[in-house]
Amino acid sequence: MLRTIQILLLFIAFTHAVSSQSMQVFEKFDDFEKKVLKNNDTTYVINFWATWCKPCVKELPYFESFKQSIGDKKIKVLLVSLDFKNQIKSHLEPFIKKNQYTSEVILLSDNKYNTWLEKVDAEWSGSIPATLLLSGKKKLFAEREFESVEDLSKFVHSFIHSL
Repeated sequence: MLRTIQILLLFIAFTHAVSSQSMQVFEKFDDFEKKVLKNNDTTYVINFWATWCKPCVKELPYFESFKQSIGDKKIKVLLVSLDFKNQIKSHLEPFIKKNQYTSEVILLSDNKYNTWLEKVDAEWSGSIPATLLLSGKKKLFAEREFESVEDLSKFVHSFIHSL
C-alpha cells in the first residue's frame, strides 16, 4: 500500500512539473536571438517545427531522445515552434503535455519571415523541419527531416568535432 502511494505521489509530482513548464513566447526573432542564444561555450541544437507539420512531429521524439542521451554536456536542445500564437492553449501546450516533452519549447510568432530567415541561414527557403547548430560564431544548418536519433546524433557530433 505504501509503495502504491509513493508511486502515485511521484506521478503527481512529475505530471505537475511537465504541465507547469513555462513556455517562452517571442514575437520578434531579434528578441529570441538576444535573450536565448548566448554567445558562450554551449552548443545549441535548435529545431524549427510546428504541430501542423507531419515531418516535424515525426522527428521530435529524436530530439527528445538525443536530449536525454547527452546528460549534462554543454549542449542545449531548443524546440522552436512556429505555430500560431493564438493556438498555444488549444494546440501547442496540449501537444507538448500529451507527448511528455521535457526539452525547452519556445514559440516564435514572428510572421515577418523574410526579415529573419536569412539570419538563421542565407539559403533557408523557410520550409520545416529545419535544424540549426550553433556554437559561438560557428553554425551548421540543415533544412531536412532526421530519420532517427542516430542520424541526428551523428549530425550534431560531426559539427562538435569540427569546432
